[in-house]
Amino acid sequence: MKVELKYKGDEEFTTTNENGNKAEVDMRSADVKQHQSPTELLLSALGACAAVEVVSMVKKRRKTFIDLDAEISGERRDDHPRGFTKIHLKYIITSPDLTEEEAERIVDLATKKYCSVAGSLSAEQEHSFEIKRP
Repeated sequence: MKVELKYKGDEEFTTTNENGNKAEVDMRSADVKQHQSPTELLLSALGACAAVEVVSMVKKRRKTFIDLDAEISGERRDDHPRGFTKIHLKYIITSPDLTEEEAERIVDLATKKYCSVAGSLSAEQEHSFEIKRP
């Protein structure tokens, strides 16, 4: 998997995946911000990744699935790097026949076992660089 990042301007970038799909990244102040910041995108990716699994598991259990919404919030360190210290995912599942016990099990599996974004949050990272000279 590969994503390319291009500089648009100070605190603004565009990322493009191998299929050509783009995402705008914006780290400007709230009064001029037009897109999500990298940390907001991380919360969005985590929420969406687990949500796909939640929907799939509800349907596999032959429960009536109507809708799903989520609220994802995170607390960050005060010092750099300002990574998340706690993330809370709340899924609001609309289903007339899903029990609380089933929902608990499904959300637990989705967020802790099947979501690749959640599994990647503790991934080992490495970096390299290249300098282009005009």
